[in-house]
Amino acid sequence: MAVLAPVSTLRAQQRRSLSDPLRLGVDDALWDSGLAQALQRAFGRDTGIAVQLVRMPALVLLEALDRGEMDAALANAPDAEARLDQQGLIHDRHPIAAGEFVLVGPAPKGKVKDPAGLVGGRDVVAALNGVREAALATPLAVTFLSAADGSGTHAAEQALWRQAKIAPSAPWYVAARPGTPMILQARATGAYALVERGDWLAHGGAPLAVLVADDPALGETVHVMRAFRINHPAGKIFVTWIAGPKGRQVVAAQRGYRAASR
Repeated sequence: MAVLAPVSTLRAQQRRSLSDPLRLGVDDALWDSGLAQALQRAFGRDTGIAVQLVRMPALVLLEALDRGEMDAALANAPDAEARLDQQGLIHDRHPIAAGEFVLVGPAPKGKVKDPAGLVGGRDVVAALNGVREAALATPLAVTFLSAADGSGTHAAEQALWRQAKIAPSAPWYVAARPGTPMILQARATGAYALVERGDWLAHGGAPLAVLVADDPALGETVHVMRAFRINHPAGKIFVTWIAGPKGRQVVAAQRGYRAASR
């Protein structure tokens, strides 16, 4: 504790956090995977400072952080984060976790591949082209489910469609319904979807399987950052802890993630 801040400062923040916890916004996938809760619990054990988690899609979260409605954030939408950082609208942005997105779809059955023939692929752009071609060749038999919510997963998916030079459209391109986790909807409908690996490990399964992975274009980086418009007294303590050895240990122990390179 003394490494993070003087003991007197920590004790003061422990008392204050009982009525004024640090408000930490987290992207939906980081909540669903359990990463955010694991960091919250470990930080609380080490410092005694309360952290209130608030889940929301990353792009919505960054807007709330910009308005000063959150004290800090864990997000996985680096392009949007970088724009705020360059404008000086967030502080202390550090990479804390590395993961990846994966393309999932109907699980192969024996020697029969998935409808788009993607299984075992490592080129996500080629895979997206394959989904589109299969969907056009067999209308209504192949669908792609999009998070369509401004989450880090949705932002990554949209960037990949742009890279593939495809403008996905109905009827084969479908937006997930709000209120139900996208992975559960994809499993219920047998749709193709881009999902975060940590989230998949927590909630994925039959009748879907991971079909495309390990493409560098699918890489994910999770950053911690503080708000510019407000300065919660525990903010610096939290960022220092989560970006330091203790936070890195928690990340490394979580399925689907590894500690980010400094």
